[in-house]
Amino acid sequence: MNKLNTLSKKLLITIIILCISRIGIFIPIPGINHQEFNENIQTNSIVNFLNIFSGGGFSTIGIFSLGIIPYINSSIITQLLIKVVPELENLQKNEGEIGRQKITKVTRYFTCIWALTQSTLIALWIKPYTFNWNNYFVIDSILTLTTGSIIIMWFSEVISEYGIGNGPSLLIFQNIISNIPNNLNKYRINDKDNIKTLVLLTITIIILITVNILIQESRRKIKIISTKQLGNTNNINSQSYIPIKLNQGGVMPIVFASAAMTLPKYLITYNNQNAKNQIINFILSNGVLYLLIYLILIVTFSYFYSSIILNPEDISKNLQKMGASIPNMRPGIETKKYLEEIINKLTFIGSILLFIIAQFPFIVFNMTKINIFQGLGTTSLLILVGVAIETAKQIQTYIISEQYENIIE
Repeated sequence: MNKLNTLSKKLLITIIILCISRIGIFIPIPGINHQEFNENIQTNSIVNFLNIFSGGGFSTIGIFSLGIIPYINSSIITQLLIKVVPELENLQKNEGEIGRQKITKVTRYFTCIWALTQSTLIALWIKPYTFNWNNYFVIDSILTLTTGSIIIMWFSEVISEYGIGNGPSLLIFQNIISNIPNNLNKYRINDKDNIKTLVLLTITIIILITVNILIQESRRKIKIISTKQLGNTNNINSQSYIPIKLNQGGVMPIVFASAAMTLPKYLITYNNQNAKNQIINFILSNGVLYLLIYLILIVTFSYFYSSIILNPEDISKNLQKMGASIPNMRPGIETKKYLEEIINKLTFIGSILLFIIAQFPFIVFNMTKINIFQGLGTTSLLILVGVAIETAKQIQTYIISEQYENIIE
């Protein structure tokens, strides 16, 4: 009973924080003509893209408008720095819990800097839609948005430590879910064409979710044996293996590739006479070139995230420390090269599958001439599926561990 209460408390903490973070999005910053602002940003591709992860925060300009975006960006920057700054790499690999805490502090500092930067840009961006734009308004807006972002960062850490699931992921999950009713509201049930669209939308989502689950859960199991088993490779414990995921980067390769392709579209709307903009417009309007560049970006970001998450050299060293090895592979350089080859192959296959999934709505549109995804893209579905799977696993693991403790007692 106590264990059930503990799980209930974790779920309650998570739900309360998610509700508060959602309410904060709709507490507007005073001094803005929100009606005029909303009318002018409906076709802004950058704002629409950012609204996916902020739950519409960039349309409302509320106190929590920045949401978890600065924290996620800062986490990515920190991971990059760990790869190039020896001091940070040493903290992560050799300092244990103390090193982890120091890296967390660095991430928080970057979050504050990133939030200040984004808040300043937003304060300048909304100038045409303010009633009385002055220095006081700019400072007030920057402090409000930055403080809101820091609070959301704290909320995410509280969820991760005292709640259920990964805090940042659940906040993004909530924001995406909150946009679904608005998207479905565009269809009228009485219209036969819209009924057909809803049926097609349902079938497509089921197919995409199934494929996404397969991609997220697919793993290559590399068997390992201890030094005691080296003399008899036929008697290998099948439970001892290194699981390498097919898709290491999750949804992030698509997110960054989409952002990279959206930014040029936004820039050329301001000056179509510029020669560079004309070249960009030609590339983006050419279906083959657009798809080719999009594919290259997804593959590039997939390899980038794979290199951050998995380091074959570290895995090889850890196997040696544990007195284990891969069958028929010598420890050291040979094991490292073998792991690199497998990781590279899996990353390439995973990135190609991500690209196909990303293009699936467009394939359906070309076949049926029905736009079944209005604001709810495959990026959103990938995030929803990934977060739902990880959260469900954590709840299941927690319940099983509690039951196991009951049996021992």
